[in-house]
Amino acid sequence: MKAIKILEKGIVQVCEVPMPIVHDGHVLLKIEYVGFCGSDLNTFRGLNPLVKLPVIPGHEIGATVVEVSDNVSSEIQVGMQVTVNPYSNCGRCSACKNNRFNACRYNETMGVQRNGAMAEFIVVPAEKIIIGSSLSARELALVEPMSVGFHAVDRALVTDNDVVLVLGCGMIGVGAIVRAALRGATVIAVDVSNTKLELAKKLGAQFTVNSAEEDLQVRLDELTSSMGADVVIEAVGRKETYLAAVDAAAFTGRVVFIGYAKDAIPFDTQFFVKKELDIKGSRNALPKDFEAVKSYLKTGTCPMDELITAVYSPEDAQAALESWVKDPGNVFRILIKF
Repeated sequence: MKAIKILEKGIVQVCEVPMPIVHDGHVLLKIEYVGFCGSDLNTFRGLNPLVKLPVIPGHEIGATVVEVSDNVSSEIQVGMQVTVNPYSNCGRCSACKNNRFNACRYNETMGVQRNGAMAEFIVVPAEKIIIGSSLSARELALVEPMSVGFHAVDRALVTDNDVVLVLGCGMIGVGAIVRAALRGATVIAVDVSNTKLELAKKLGAQFTVNSAEEDLQVRLDELTSSMGADVVIEAVGRKETYLAAVDAAAFTGRVVFIGYAKDAIPFDTQFFVKKELDIKGSRNALPKDFEAVKSYLKTGTCPMDELITAVYSPEDAQAALESWVKDPGNVFRILIKF
């Protein structure tokens, strides 16, 4: 069968690989759409320390069930449109014992620590299947990245009384904006792309700040009467945004970090204490976050066509990633259609 592999830095190729074997308790899926995410882009650029090349990328999945093995719930039926929870979990570490399987110490995410879904067919454990209900495979390919932003909002315990500042309006930041708006919060979206900020408004942000054109702290003071944001969600992974998140947080505020910063960051830790901040990490997502995204998409209010920047064939995967490298500011999601 056909599969996409990132062979080395800057090199993508369509390869022939064996059909996967359907073991007991597993499900065979025909892949319809898979999204390229930021970790795939970093793998292509040679900047992902977690990946071992060559690798089949992809974990943002829209697929059709084509075979169900023994010992699988009758809820999963051939012909269903589904997505997949792409994280593994050991069931034994402290995170798993605390029912936070998304943060398993030994997690292996599809397309990163193990081969992913950019192939014609994949086999996954039945418990990782998320039934799409009335959603299409194309819509389902957006569920996983948005669920990561949804999870961060849940970690922050956002309520309708909060002012929520989201740093970064890529797909994960977009998920955070949507979830915070759905909870009734006042949302301020920050990015350096006016295109992304315009979309953030459509998705529920009441205010936007282009931090390349205006001083974020000055604008935040104007919007919050110098109080700061009750919640700051960092969805970029840069030194500048990590530091800005602490500066922007109100006294007794909550800061949630999603992005992986590539460099060591020297924090002025006095503000952790003086502000009595709650500082949290947010990793991946839980099944309830996937379900919440599904419920949102089913409302039909999401501007799907604006979230999907382009759809490519497997043979054009190299061109897809090269286009993203050249113009990262204007790319939300690139899908590969099998």
